[in-house]
Amino acid sequence: MSGWGTGYTFHCDLVDYSDSPQAVRMAGTCWLYYFSKFIEMFDTIFFVLRKKNGQITFLHVYHHSIMPFTWWFGVRFAAGGQGTFHALLNCVVHVIMYSYYGLSALGPAYQKYLWWKKYLTTIQLIQFVMVTTHIWQYFFMKDCPYQFPIFIYIIGLYGLVFLLLFLNFWYHAYTKGKRLPKVLQAKTWAHPYNKTNGQNNSEITNGNGFHHDKNE
Repeated sequence: MSGWGTGYTFHCDLVDYSDSPQAVRMAGTCWLYYFSKFIEMFDTIFFVLRKKNGQITFLHVYHHSIMPFTWWFGVRFAAGGQGTFHALLNCVVHVIMYSYYGLSALGPAYQKYLWWKKYLTTIQLIQFVMVTTHIWQYFFMKDCPYQFPIFIYIIGLYGLVFLLLFLNFWYHAYTKGKRLPKVLQAKTWAHPYNKTNGQNNSEITNGNGFHHDKNE
């Protein structure tokens, strides 16, 4: 409503500094997005209070600390235009992500509905590919008088760094199986004899073998 669905071209979109209703609405939307980055810091607070220190990774801290800092400049100098595309995607992804968190908070009875956790990370990876692709097209445009090119470089670097960090998370969490959804973990460990650690199913069941943190 503020631009991406009502006139933006997804190509060279300039910041509108006028007092038009749409420009003012976009500025307000950017401020709300900026403010939401502080709300998301409660993720870290909840992890600390619940003693889930394993969740407080470099990726988590880096993500939640850099976004409010960089977006202050975004709202202050370039509240609109092509530099806000990553925020649009990020909002969509976060709606899906926090829906997952909400469902997981309903208790063990809903664990069977959380099999799509792995695909949530896939969606995040697609997000960063799209962000990087969109913003880097600027360097192939013959004429795009975007007012703050510095933000193009920042967003481009942001997209690449987060893509690499999430790929690293994907490798350790899912390729190595450290953070598979419990419904998939159960399937993985349902075999009578697991060749990975040489333990049978009864050992795993009674807690002498592989187990998960009770807070997960």
